[in-house]
Amino acid sequence: MTDHPFDTAMTLEPAGEGAWRGQTSDDYWNMVGPFGGVVAASLFRAALDDARRQGDPVALTINFCAALAKGEFDVTARPARTNRSTQHWTMEMTQGGGGAVATATAMFGARPDTYAHRTISPPAVAGFDALTRFTPNGLGWTQRYDFRFAEGAPEWNGDPETPGATRSALWIRNDPPRPLDFVGLVALCDIFFGRIIHLRKKMVPFGTVSMTAYFHATPDDLAAVGDAPILGLADSRIFDRGFHDQSAEIWSADGRLLATSHQVVYYRD
Repeated sequence: MTDHPFDTAMTLEPAGEGAWRGQTSDDYWNMVGPFGGVVAASLFRAALDDARRQGDPVALTINFCAALAKGEFDVTARPARTNRSTQHWTMEMTQGGGGAVATATAMFGARPDTYAHRTISPPAVAGFDALTRFTPNGLGWTQRYDFRFAEGAPEWNGDPETPGATRSALWIRNDPPRPLDFVGLVALCDIFFGRIIHLRKKMVPFGTVSMTAYFHATPDDLAAVGDAPILGLADSRIFDRGFHDQSAEIWSADGRLLATSHQVVYYRD
């Protein structure tokens, strides 16, 4: 554990087998609650740090059920089933004795050396140092990341009647820099602004309601990244009746695909 703001926000105190207690952080506050990536990472950490966990991270699904208020919260995590090659977990976050704020499932597994092939390549974009920092106003969590858009920066005051491009390619780095690990990678999977903002070219109330992340990196892969910037790619396919999809890729600077994610996002416009 370090005194980095992200690690402070990720602090979970043991409260019994499979039970943890955390505290929200103003450093990662969003419009009506914490940045969703921190919520997802806290749930994930409860399973990742459990002594019963077996294998490396393979997948995580999280459902955001309600806004998390400032203050303490509780997380429970339990292994639902352990097989020869995979282990499945369920997690739940509650607050103040109420119902679930968020629920999640995670899968860990053995990652043996097998045949490997990749059908895609990272987008060809300008490098991190060749781009300027994009700094949104107001939101605490956005100050904790250095965003540098190579393609598809959001417009806050454009013409909403002319649809904008929904694809973005950008470099992202923790501010202050922090070596990449799996909890940090989970947060990065939810780092992208809702595609509805890019489409409508204005601020639109939105929020992720469900996200699944797939991990393609090993602990050694993440250690090799260190605190270097990562490259993110995000896009959507459909906006319809209050929800839109959103898919993302997370790449290392040397062209390794670290994670992919898929989301369903609620919007009001």
